Amino acid sequence: MLHRYFIKISFDGTRYSGWQVQKNSAHTVQQKINEGLSKLLNEKIEVFGCCRTDAGVHAKELFAHFDSRKPSLAEGEVDWVHKFNSMLPVDISIDEIISVACYANARFDATARTYQYFINSKRNPFLINRSYYYYSDLDIALMNKAANMLKKNKDFSAFSKLHTQVKTNICKISKAEWEIIDDSLIFTIRANRFLRGMVRMIVGTMVLIGKHKLTLNDFKKIIDSKDCQNAGALVPANGLYLTKVEYPKNIFKK
Repeated sequence: MLHRYFIKISFDGTRYSGWQVQKNSAHTVQQKINEGLSKLLNEKIEVFGCCRTDAGVHAKELFAHFDSRKPSLAEGEVDWVHKFNSMLPVDISIDEIISVACYANARFDATARTYQYFINSKRNPFLINRSYYYYSDLDIALMNKAANMLKKNKDFSAFSKLHTQVKTNICKISKAEWEIIDDSLIFTIRANRFLRGMVRMIVGTMVLIGKHKLTLNDFKKIIDSKDCQNAGALVPANGLYLTKVEYPKNIFKK
């Protein structure tokens, strides 16, 4: 009998070619976890993530599910979190193991995901791989007006990489806002789903608005065009974090 588990994962994506296993790279987060758990549990383990992250993108909270013959990985009799982490590189951490219903799916059962993008306006060598250093004044009030416009739209084709093979570019954004904390500009965006490159392309376009190189009317025209060639350039991956994934309570075993 197989038992299904969710694992909550955090990682620094600097050294990795993204989350998903790739034919041309053995250095992905998913592959490292597959290898570590398979060796530890002495069975073939394949984890399935709630989403994909590009090379260099980080996660403070990413969920994945897997099946195992072992029935008590989440019961606390053995410190399986510690054992799991002992098999992983130091820049990947499994923070929690959770028993879930046999039908639970980390990707398709997620109801919302939240990303944050960090820009540091002051040079800081300790943030070189964890934030985008951008030395220029930005009009945050204007960028927040643009962010508010996102919540009024559904089709985000203008902020998606081409040839992604998704069935739809419709997303429902429930939160989008900029805030300033010390020397950091932080963009937080929450939606039911995201397209490939979507957050980084949105941020790249809003930086142009903050520099007064684009107007709010220009921003609306970009959205309405549904053409990513009209959007701003992708900002660097090192500033992007997946920070929260939400699920319905009924998939979790009590």
